[in-house]
Amino acid sequence: MREEVRNSWEQAQEDLKTAEVLLETRRYYACVFFSQQAAEKALKALYIQVKRELPMTHNIVELSQNLKAPSEVVEASQELNPDYMTTRYPNAANGIPARMYSEKSAKMHLGCANIVMEWVKRLLR
Repeated sequence: MREEVRNSWEQAQEDLKTAEVLLETRRYYACVFFSQQAAEKALKALYIQVKRELPMTHNIVELSQNLKAPSEVVEASQELNPDYMTTRYPNAANGIPARMYSEKSAKMHLGCANIVMEWVKRLLR
């Protein structure tokens, strides 16, 4: 495995663990952000492995489609994609991000990240 792939994959795993901790501590917006980050870094690791180049996008729907991901991975990416911005910026969230996410929402987004991570994990082996 190339170093860039390994580094992106390892950080994706750390971001997923961070999302889990943030869910436990009721920091739902941050859980959602780190869920999105885990999925993005995992998809980028796979993209580098398959395409032999670094993708220049944060659009994880585009990444998953370019990697010919199954529909459940593309759908999980669709749920996570907007959260790259809305979890961090009040103008993108149309309010304070910390007030825009609930426990239910955070759990759903974490589940989406897990779908992406499991698919990537199978292909990186």
